[in-house]
Amino acid sequence: MFILSEDSKRTQGRDAQSSNIMAGKAVSEAVRTTLGPRGMDKMLVDSSGNVVITNDGATILNEMDIEHPAAQMIVEVAESQEDEVGDGTTTASVLSGTLLAEAEDLIEQDVHATTIVEGYHEAARIALEAIDEQVLNVEVDDELLVQVAESSMTGKGTGGLTPEALAETVVEAVRHVDSDEGVARDNIEVHTQVGASSSATELVSGIIIDEEPAHDEMPTVIEDASIGILDVELGVRTGEVDAEYSIDSMDQLTAALDHEEAELRQYAQDVIDSGVDVLFTTDSVDDRVASLLASEGILTFDDISNKKARKVANATGARRVGALEDLTEEAFGHADRVRSEAYGDDELAFVEGGAAAEAVTVFVRGGTDHVADELERAIGDALDVASTALESGEVVPGAGATEIAIADHVRSAAAGIEGRKQLAVTAFADAMDIIPRTLAGNTGQDPIDSLVDLRAAHEAEGRAGLITDGETVTIDDPVEYGVVDPADVKREAVESATEAATMIVRIDDVIAAE
Repeated sequence: MFILSEDSKRTQGRDAQSSNIMAGKAVSEAVRTTLGPRGMDKMLVDSSGNVVITNDGATILNEMDIEHPAAQMIVEVAESQEDEVGDGTTTASVLSGTLLAEAEDLIEQDVHATTIVEGYHEAARIALEAIDEQVLNVEVDDELLVQVAESSMTGKGTGGLTPEALAETVVEAVRHVDSDEGVARDNIEVHTQVGASSSATELVSGIIIDEEPAHDEMPTVIEDASIGILDVELGVRTGEVDAEYSIDSMDQLTAALDHEEAELRQYAQDVIDSGVDVLFTTDSVDDRVASLLASEGILTFDDISNKKARKVANATGARRVGALEDLTEEAFGHADRVRSEAYGDDELAFVEGGAAAEAVTVFVRGGTDHVADELERAIGDALDVASTALESGEVVPGAGATEIAIADHVRSAAAGIEGRKQLAVTAFADAMDIIPRTLAGNTGQDPIDSLVDLRAAHEAEGRAGLITDGETVTIDDPVEYGVVDPADVKREAVESATEAATMIVRIDDVIAAE
């Protein structure tokens, strides 16, 4: 009796587990060399020849176009890490792969998958306790936030700027959107523009959109601007039904053209009478209307997308209206300044200050597309971790110190756990060692020697990490060097890696349609 289609392929038992674990390990290994301040970059080329150069774990895994379902779970770990805390994607991916490798060894020793899963979850709980113990008893001030942001960007492509210089811009942006209600991370945007060195990167108190004025004669700068947003076409109305009009004389043609001109003039006059200084419309503006508005000094941007219209509305407090008669002062937003600037072939509209100052934009410059894109990713991660640290008020030592502490704590607790589950808890502790080992290997040190030295320094001093300073690598207290990470980044990495590894380990039957 056939239950499955003849085209189906089924893998069961140890073969299924081995296949899935191997796929997860392969994905983890692909990003392992990017970890840390000396991490290497990956060049990813798609079928169209487009090139991405990055060492961002989430970007690498997304661009790899992975098809194996178990490997895709590791990609989801990175995506979850990115969505929740914005950084630590490589750590989470590497940890997932190592947990799978440890689980494979246990399976070969006839430890049941359910026992491994229970042990891993118990170890993850102990690991979270260890992270809580590592939280520094310090106030998360601007100096500490700069250290958090700088630690996040160290080793990433930052062009000609140092991570420290960029970190100050990042902290300024985060502080700008901080309030008693929390950090409004969504109010910070990153806008890239090729054509200058990364040193030209700046913080704009407002928003930037890719739009050019509707007419060349319009002013390029408006101070103390009243802003209106229209969902109306400012042009000659056309019917929805195809129709033909018969004109028998020049007088009739002249009358039709005069009527059309009067209609357009009325549109322009209605806008002028409203008192608006800057107009954004989601529909088109006839050239004749645009010319009339230009003559009155009204800066107009037409055919903007709904997304951009919402962006302007949220930033300035303007209310979108669907009829010209509703374009009144009550519907206006406000900005201290609106300006249009050309960058090569591109024109950008800057809406700054006033109500728009609730939002800020990091205006990223780069000499090439690759530099600008990688800088955008680095700044985005730094903004996320700085926001997370400020929101939670909790940071832990970086440079592998927290992972060493977790491994030591879990290993000590394993002695009190009965049965074979103890083996899984110990394996979890061994897996945590992969982070400092990888950091050591990526800095050119011997991973085993470095791990031994780190453990000894942790036992003696209570805190030890691998500090990279130029060409020198030393084992010392990372807090003294300003190498710190948000505690939530470590928690999320442990939780998401454990969930992915245990999910994969529990699979013993794979049925695939061909």
